[in-house]
Amino acid sequence: MKLPLFLAFLATAATALAVPDTQAKVSAAEAAELGGPRLTCSGADKAGSADGVAEYTGKYQGSWPGMKGTYGFEPGPYAAEKPLFSITAQNKAQYADKLTDGEKALFARYPQTYRMDVYPSHRDFAAPQAVCDNTRKNAETSEIVHDGKGVTGTGFGFLFPIPKSGLEAIWTIANAGKVWTESCICDIADVYAGGNVAWGREKFMVLTLASSPKNGFSYQDRLNSYFYDGFLLPEREKGFVAVGYQPNDYTSEGTMSWQYLPGTRRVRQAPEIGFDYPVPPAGFRTVDDDYGFNGSPERYTWKIVGKKEYYVPYDNFRVNDPAVKYKDLVKDGTVNPDYVRYELHRVWVVEGTLRPGVRHIYAKRVVYADEDSWLSVLADNYDNHGQLWRVSLITYHYSQESGTWHRGASVYHDLSAGTYEAGYLTNESAQWWRINQPLSPNQFSPTAAAQGGH
Repeated sequence: MKLPLFLAFLATAATALAVPDTQAKVSAAEAAELGGPRLTCSGADKAGSADGVAEYTGKYQGSWPGMKGTYGFEPGPYAAEKPLFSITAQNKAQYADKLTDGEKALFARYPQTYRMDVYPSHRDFAAPQAVCDNTRKNAETSEIVHDGKGVTGTGFGFLFPIPKSGLEAIWTIANAGKVWTESCICDIADVYAGGNVAWGREKFMVLTLASSPKNGFSYQDRLNSYFYDGFLLPEREKGFVAVGYQPNDYTSEGTMSWQYLPGTRRVRQAPEIGFDYPVPPAGFRTVDDDYGFNGSPERYTWKIVGKKEYYVPYDNFRVNDPAVKYKDLVKDGTVNPDYVRYELHRVWVVEGTLRPGVRHIYAKRVVYADEDSWLSVLADNYDNHGQLWRVSLITYHYSQESGTWHRGASVYHDLSAGTYEAGYLTNESAQWWRINQPLSPNQFSPTAAAQGGH
């Protein structure tokens, strides 16, 4: 890890500097800056910016003034705020230096309906102290191993808060912000050009061992997380259940899955479901599109383009409000912009280029990760002709139940087809998110898949 390059990023938020995939531990002096006067414990700059990025306060942790419940939907501390201004296809040139290529493409594709309502910037939510403690430890000890297919480090913390390479950055992004457990009944809107909607519904559960608040997790343990995905809609998919696990180190195995097929009433092991495996029910996105990017980074060469200020989705409580009905949220082209909040923030821009000799439907991908949470808020994905093809927009809200950020409505746009998928919708579902409630690995077994499919 090379100190001069990193300090250049921090000194100039808009730097567009490419960092090679090199590896070395940070010094004790660098690590000591985490949580100090200059850097947050996640490695973000505490200072605000002249253009409007807020100064970090970290004044809320687990609750905020006016919060009413210990779980379930909350409107958040900024519900009464009004937009400062709106960006449209007509005035986008005025804000071009703070728009991602994907946002510009959405304005071009949907000039009458895509809009960005920009609100005051806030950086008020702090990570739990245990996350900060483990992050400090990781800063000095975590390493890339096994030709980039694995890492060392401690769970319940950020892996590389002071990244010196694109590979370190993408490993941090892919493992950031996951809660220990999550479960819900989620709705899925697959929206075709012209506005026709095909609906899906799933029972969704995840157990992420790496995010357990218990001490002792190592990224060289075999398993990172378990998943359960049981479809209730559409009718043709009803009763289909997929369970499986994701490893920590991809040297000897990838994501494994077992599927219960209601037509045969049998459970079978699925083929490889990582990388560009299409996600049902419509296949509008890939498995590694989830969270903007997840899974093994091995098929790409990664570089840090820089840290830059952009208007990005942020503090998105309202889009998940049960009072917002799907008929008002799900519109032709993209979700109703009345319910999506944008703020000015600094993000890490990390670019992946497909390696020679391997396949993926995306030849290049650009991931935009919030500097405070390391969560990917936007992602641009390019086809094999170099054209921007798909744009992902992930909304997050701060969860009082977990004391950390949690994803909500996630929108995956296909620019060429004029379609999109809005997933992880819980506005009208039978079960809103429950987070960090105990789950057992037995609930993610092939036996559990068979029981869930009946």
